Parts: sequence; structure tokens; C-alpha cells
Amino acid sequence: MRNIQVSELDRRAVEDQEVEIVERKGIGHPDSICDGIAEAVSRGLSQLYLDRVGHVLHYNTDETQLVAGNAAPSYGGGEVVDPIYVLIVGRATKEYETEDGRELTLPVGRVALESARAYLREALPELEVGTDIVVDVKLGEGSGDLQDVFGEDGAQVPMANDTSFGVGHAPLTETERIVLEAERELNGAYGADHPEIGQDIKIMGKREGDTIDITVAVAMVDAYIDDIDEYREATELVEAFVTGLAEEHTDREVHVEVNTADDLEEGSIYLTTTGTSAEQGDDGSVGRGNRANGLITPNRPMSMEATSGKNPVNHIGKIYNLLSTDIAEAVVEEVDGIRDLQVRLLSQIGRPIDQPHVADAQVVTEEAVAVEDIEEEATAIIDERLANVTDVTRRVIDGEITTF
Repeated sequence: MRNIQVSELDRRAVEDQEVEIVERKGIGHPDSICDGIAEAVSRGLSQLYLDRVGHVLHYNTDETQLVAGNAAPSYGGGEVVDPIYVLIVGRATKEYETEDGRELTLPVGRVALESARAYLREALPELEVGTDIVVDVKLGEGSGDLQDVFGEDGAQVPMANDTSFGVGHAPLTETERIVLEAERELNGAYGADHPEIGQDIKIMGKREGDTIDITVAVAMVDAYIDDIDEYREATELVEAFVTGLAEEHTDREVHVEVNTADDLEEGSIYLTTTGTSAEQGDDGSVGRGNRANGLITPNRPMSMEATSGKNPVNHIGKIYNLLSTDIAEAVVEEVDGIRDLQVRLLSQIGRPIDQPHVADAQVVTEEAVAVEDIEEEATAIIDERLANVTDVTRRVIDGEITTF
């Protein structure tokens, strides 16, 4: 029997609280660049091990660091003066002995570089990989005892690598949904039609009562902007787009402001050559940005673990943060009467990951619904998700789950 607890959450639903703050750092933010690279390398190494060995070996690449470069943006197109530098740091299994005694040397460094460069080309098209940004890899050998753990057949449920926890919640509030969807759309369909906006998009949402203020910071790309008037028009279009998106998600009063640090009269604006502030003075690191659900949510409990780059087989800092979010979403979708749900999963090192030390679900129910009314159904869903915990590993390797 799994230790699953379902109880009343001793606070108001976040949607009912007087003040709510939500943040998302877009894919071009220096911290998110590090998250994206670390996770791309993680998937690349996992696939290498699956192809060559048949199962995932020990590695972690969650210490990726970015050192900002220097650029000279200019209307119509500037240039990068000093390149951005990225260092992929971690541990990986480089040698493996097969069952028939063969020694395999695994090209982890090459795969890490290929994965990182491919990600950068896709995520940041204005960055010239190799000149605007330089990627370096320093992967040490994994710990011998951990390599032994990962060297097993993999048929059994893995043991937790650490005593740690993951946190998830559902459903998203209106403010959370607006912040998340606005960045995704700006870096999606809208960005495809408006190349003047870069990928470094940071969105901060604040709700006071029934008024939502959205502050958007967008790195504009100089090659597509000829003068201050075009810059002003670009920011006004972003403001109108985000306002329209927000109004699709709420009936509350919405105010949107874009690039509030600009001084148009002085010509001080958020203009970049590459579409990211990493080109000029803004460093980055894995785990300093979005949590596993893509948001930074100070109204809710959060784990400080860096999810991106961690091994998806038994690293609790990754698996339980992703799984707790998945569980919360599943319970809210399938069980009626829940207004707010938070899920906490605690591991104990050496225990099977499908047997957490505790799986704690706390709920705020609708007024006419008691916790006892939904406890059995919620417990069954949590139990089922835990029984199939290894599905998270497969979905992460296949790129079906985002980590930031």
C-alpha cells in the first residue's frame, strides 16, 4: 500500500486571494537558455545510451552556465562583439562493459555538443552558433556506485537517488494561464509572423482583486527595425496582442505594459542584435528560472530543484516535480468539485520511486463538496499515476514533457 494522504488545504484558493504574482521567463532568457540546453543534452545522452547499450546510464547535466557576451545593436542590424559563452558541466558514463565482456567507449562529449548546438539553432534563430555563441563541454565520469545502479537491466522500478521532494498544482489560475500562454504565443505563432521580436520574453503577472496587470519585456531584433517609430509600433502590437489574449482567459480588468524601462525620447530602448539579453551582460544558470510547470509562482509552494538536465530515470528532483504536476492536473480533470489542488511527493533515498515516503494531496473544494466526497477517487488516480511512474522517464526522453 502506498502512503497517500488527501486532506483539506488550510488556505483560500489562489484565485480568491487578494494579491497574486506569477512570472515566466521565455525561452530566450539566459536562465531558460541554460535550461533548454541542459535538457536537450539530457535527451541526447539518454538516446545515445538507449541506442548503444539498451538502457539509460548514469549522467547529470544540470549545471550548465552562461556567461553573457557583448553586442552593438543598431537600427537595421548591429553585431555581436564578444560571443556568449556556455559551459555544459556535469557527469556522464563514458565507458561501459557489455554482458559479453566488450568495452564500449561512448561519445558523450560529441553528443552533448551536437544536442546543444541543435537546440540553439532551433530556439534562437538570430544567434550564429559558433560565432555569436560558443558552447563548451566538461563532463566528468559518473560516480562508480551510481553507474552500477544505472547499469542494471532497468526492468525493475528504479530506486530514488536522493531524499527530496517535488511539488505540483492545478488548475492554473486565470493569471497563471495568461502569463504562460502569452509567452508561448509570442514565441510561437505571433513570433513567426513578427520576426522583429526576439525570444527573450519575460512576463510578470500581478493580480490585485479583480485587476490584472501584465508587464512584458521583449528583446527586439535590430535587423527588422529601421527606426524609433518602427520600434514603437512593434511594442504597441505586442501590447495589443497580449491584451487580446488575456481577455480570452478572464472577465477581469486587464492592463498590459511592454518594455516599461524604455525612454523613447532619449532613445533608450530594448534593442538587441540576437533577440536575447545574453548578448550583453545578462548571465544565466540552470534552475534559476521557471519551475517544472513553466511558471514561477510565489503564491504556491515550489521546489528549488533544477529540473532540466537531471537524469530522468531515478533523479527525484526531476521525476517528482514533473509527476506531481501531472498528478494534480489528472485529479482536477477527472474529479469534480476541486477549486485548488497541490500535490507534494517526498522520496527516501534507496526506496523504489513508485513508493514515495508520502504522496500528499491538499485540496480546496467547491462549497458544497467535502474532502471525504472526493478522497477515494483522488487517491485512486494518485495511486495509478505512481504505479506508472516510469512513464515519465519515457515521455521526457521523447520530448513530450517540458521541464521549464
